[in-house]
Amino acid sequence: MRGSGLTWVARFFAVLVAVVVAVPLFAWVRIWYVARQDDHPKSDAIVVLGAGQYDGRPSAVFAARLEHAVSLYEEGVAPAIVTVGGSQPGDRFTEAAAAKRYLTREAGVPKSRIVAVTEGSDTLQSMRAVATAMRSRDWTTMVIVTDPWHALRSRSMAGDLGMEAATSPTRSGPSVWTRETQLRYITRETGAYLYYEVFGRSADWGTDAL
Repeated sequence: MRGSGLTWVARFFAVLVAVVVAVPLFAWVRIWYVARQDDHPKSDAIVVLGAGQYDGRPSAVFAARLEHAVSLYEEGVAPAIVTVGGSQPGDRFTEAAAAKRYLTREAGVPKSRIVAVTEGSDTLQSMRAVATAMRSRDWTTMVIVTDPWHALRSRSMAGDLGMEAATSPTRSGPSVWTRETQLRYITRETGAYLYYEVFGRSADWGTDAL
């Protein structure tokens, strides 16, 4: 009987270890797979997630996202671009405002075609603010522009908020320059995605992957 008990315990821990390994691995593979997709159907808006700004100038990561959004806009994917992101203490500009400034000055996008959503210090808060802004305009479909590794989590959040979302990740910028950088970002994002799946749907959280 004692031997049977030890066998049962050993099997239980073997299954537990398998689950602990398999779940993050499955999430890692899903993030990698979605990162390689580029889906940009005709939509109500192109949503560009924020990634830092310096006194009104988008960071290199953010600028790469904005340039990709401009390409989609010029292709006629959507008639409007939504820029997203709040500010840090002491900032003169929000990420959304800096992005709108960049789009009008550097890319020539009309101000009337840009909606700046100036709320959100992490992806979940930003996506909630975007969903509110879109509903107020009777918009329901979006193409999200972000870094490849961020695509699955942001799309999942949009879907959970009742939006129909596709993702068209940028293929340029610091987050995709080297294979080592890509592996670091996708591994980091795996933790953020799993955290959202477990806790994020019911509460705000402050850990962002990018």
